[in-house]
Amino acid sequence: MEREVNLKDIQKLYGLNDMVKADSNGCQGCSDCCRGMGSSIILDPLDVQRLESGLNVSFQGLLAGKIELNVVDGLILPNLKMTGDQEACAFLNPEGRCAIHGYRPGLCRLFPLGRYYEEGSFKYYLQTQECTKPNKSKVKVKKWIDTHDLKEYEGFVAAWHYFLKNLQGLIKTTKDEDLKKDINMYVLNTFYIKPYQGEESFYIEFQERLAEVEKVVAAVSW
Repeated sequence: MEREVNLKDIQKLYGLNDMVKADSNGCQGCSDCCRGMGSSIILDPLDVQRLESGLNVSFQGLLAGKIELNVVDGLILPNLKMTGDQEACAFLNPEGRCAIHGYRPGLCRLFPLGRYYEEGSFKYYLQTQECTKPNKSKVKVKKWIDTHDLKEYEGFVAAWHYFLKNLQGLIKTTKDEDLKKDINMYVLNTFYIKPYQGEESFYIEFQERLAEVEKVVAAVSW
């Protein structure tokens, strides 16, 4: 799901080495951003690979109660599932803490930062009204994101974003429901259901799969 953001509403764009007032100091006593998020915490292939590895479970196992599938601008993609009366993340424990913090999804690592995409890449910005935790402190962006191999990670994020955006645009051009279904199943199988060997080789495997899918998509008669 691409969020519409006006550059005029963004106070500043940040790079990895910039300092930003985003550190919520451990979110002690607060889990607001883990509740009532609907289907908005969409998972990319690396998110799913991390969850599978961290929990020692398959994609189908995750679908058994922790994640769900929803249509996002014509594409079927997985997202974190909200449960219970308070619509809490399925990974939020009874103490209101994240049970998967070490391998949490990229959007969770990023919050309260967002990404502003342009010209095939992106920069970061602070979502000033999203986090309810007061008195946040400054932290370097790359430390806050808490992900190793940041150059490869950012390349992956950009490639995945623009691939989805292009594919969603193509899907909107066709009324062939069988084609839409076939493309969706192909994308799900290639990027999510088919296991990766591990995070160490993830970026290489992802690029190989992306090249394969882009070749198939380019050959489709839309």
